[in-house]
Amino acid sequence: MSQQQSTPVPITDLTKFTIPTLPGVTTAPPKANGFWSSNPVFSYLNDVYITISEHRKSLGLTNPGTIENLNKEVSRDVFLNQYFFTGLRADLNKAFSMSPVFQTSHTLSIGSNVLPPYAFSALYATDDYFIQGNIDNELSFSGRINYGWNKYNISKVTLQLAHGQPSMVQLEQDYQASDFSINLKTLNPSLLSGGFSGVAVASLLQSLTPKFAVGLEAMFSKQPGPVPPETLVSYVARYNAGNWIASAQIQAQGALVASFWRKVSDKVEAGVETQIAASLKPVNDPLLGTPIGFETAVEGQTTIGAKYEYRSAVFRGQLDSNGKVGAFLEKRILPTVSILFSGEIDQFKQSSRLGLGLQFEAAGNEQLMLMQQGLIDANGNPVPGAPQL
Repeated sequence: MSQQQSTPVPITDLTKFTIPTLPGVTTAPPKANGFWSSNPVFSYLNDVYITISEHRKSLGLTNPGTIENLNKEVSRDVFLNQYFFTGLRADLNKAFSMSPVFQTSHTLSIGSNVLPPYAFSALYATDDYFIQGNIDNELSFSGRINYGWNKYNISKVTLQLAHGQPSMVQLEQDYQASDFSINLKTLNPSLLSGGFSGVAVASLLQSLTPKFAVGLEAMFSKQPGPVPPETLVSYVARYNAGNWIASAQIQAQGALVASFWRKVSDKVEAGVETQIAASLKPVNDPLLGTPIGFETAVEGQTTIGAKYEYRSAVFRGQLDSNGKVGAFLEKRILPTVSILFSGEIDQFKQSSRLGLGLQFEAAGNEQLMLMQQGLIDANGNPVPGAPQL
C-alpha cells in the first residue's frame, strides 16, 4: 500500500488541512470556498507570504547576530576595553559543577579607580537559565537573569543598585530568526507620571545576502514631567566574509563608527576602528567675548589593535591616534594560576597607567580539578597526549 506524503501547508490556508475522523463519525471537510481562500484580500496575502518565504529560503541567508554585537570581534575580542585595569588585583575563581554550571569568584583590588576593594560574584547557568550576581564591599549590587523560552526567544533582566547612585533596571527581549534578529529593551520604565517615562530602544538587523546585513536602531527617551521626549535613529551595516568582517554605523548625533576585523592566522587577529563625530561649537566675539554664532567641528579617532594567542598566553595591544599605547598580557604559569599585566602610555599627556594581577582557579571536586589541569575532557575521558593519571 502506497503512503501518501503530505505537503506542509501554511497555517493561513485552513482549507487544505486534513481533519482526523473517529470510527462511525463523519466530519464534513472545510468547504473549498472557505473564508481564507474565497476572500480575495486574504488569498492574495497568503500567496505573497508563501512566495516571500520560499524566496528567502532559496537565498541561503543566515542569522546576522544583534546590533549590540555588531563589531564585537574588534571592540571585545581584540581591543583592551573589556580587560584593561590599573593597580593590583587578585581573583579567586572556584567552579563547583559543570552541569549545571555553578561558580563563584572573589576579587581583591588596590589602587584602582574603577574596581572596588572587594567584590564577590556568583554564576549559575543551565540550558534555559543564566543567573549572575555581583556585590562589593559597599553593598552595591548588580545582577542579570536570562531565560530562553526556546531557541528563538530570550528574555533578559538587568538590575543595578549602586551606593550613592540612582538604581537601574533594564528589561530586554531578543528574537533570533533564521535570517534576522529583533531586540527590544527599556531602561527604567515607569507609568506613574501620567505616561511613559524612561528609555525604550528597538533594533532590527536583517540579512540581505549570506554575507551582508543591514539594520536600524530607534531610541525613545522621555523624562518625567513636561519635558518633551527625544527620539533618535541609527543605521548599521555589516559584511562577514569569513576571515574578515567590516561594519559601519551612522548615529543620529552625526557620528560615524566604522570597524574592520581580520583573521590573520590561526593565532593572530587584527582590528581597526574609526570614529568621526560632527558637532556645533559656539563662536565668541574676539573683543567682547560674547557668543556670535556657531561653527561646525569635526573630530575623529582611529584605533588599531592586534591579538596574539600562544600556547599558554594571550597578548593584546592597541594604538590610537591620540597617542595612547596600551597592552594586556595574560600568562598561565600553572594549570590553575595566571598572571595578568596591563599598561598604557599617553604620549601627548606624558602619563602612564599600570596594572598587575594574579588569577587563581580552584575546583569543587576531583573531576573539575583534572579538567582544569588538562588531564581529562568534559566527559571524564583522558585527553590524548596528557600524562597518565
